[in-house]
Amino acid sequence: MVSDSHNSRVLSLASQKALLRAADLQGIAAPRIVLSRLTEAGLLDRVSRGLYRLHNFQASENEGLETIAAKVPQAVFCLLTALQFHGLTTQLPRQIWIAMPRGSHAPRIDYPPIRMVQMTGHVYSEGIETVERDNASLRVYCVAKTVADCFKHRNKIGLDVALEALKDARAHRKTTADELWHYAKVCRVANVMRPYLEATQ
Repeated sequence: MVSDSHNSRVLSLASQKALLRAADLQGIAAPRIVLSRLTEAGLLDRVSRGLYRLHNFQASENEGLETIAAKVPQAVFCLLTALQFHGLTTQLPRQIWIAMPRGSHAPRIDYPPIRMVQMTGHVYSEGIETVERDNASLRVYCVAKTVADCFKHRNKIGLDVALEALKDARAHRKTTADELWHYAKVCRVANVMRPYLEATQ
């Protein structure tokens, strides 16, 4: 039985989140049918399968990241997407780059397009920052880890991108030499990064 209190609880929760997942309704003991009713009434918009937001909600520039964060909680934004997030690249990646634990299946997401990189152990788990943007929690690698990742995956994104990221991170003091060296060792690219790190001292 759907009641007005169910409707108001769902709308209240939707107002606190950038994107509302169908699974979020378990926490407020509301049936999922409420989502369909509120969508039909024009109070909610269905963004994609299992994902909703208030009808008058102003989408942010981070909407693509918010969608992935809501649908794939394990995802960590990395490489070109993390560079863009930290203001360390002039490139606009066509895909959103995410890191997932090794053995993960690629998330089934229609939109936005994603590029998944699998990482193991500390390479996946270290350097994650959780940033609140527009009522959404985004997991993104810190600047130093992102730069080290760029060197590790230079064959995918290009050495020039990694070098630009390192130069900009040091020039704008977004990280320290010690932090960069730490993540260079975590990502096992210390020998690759050493001459470039020494050049930016």
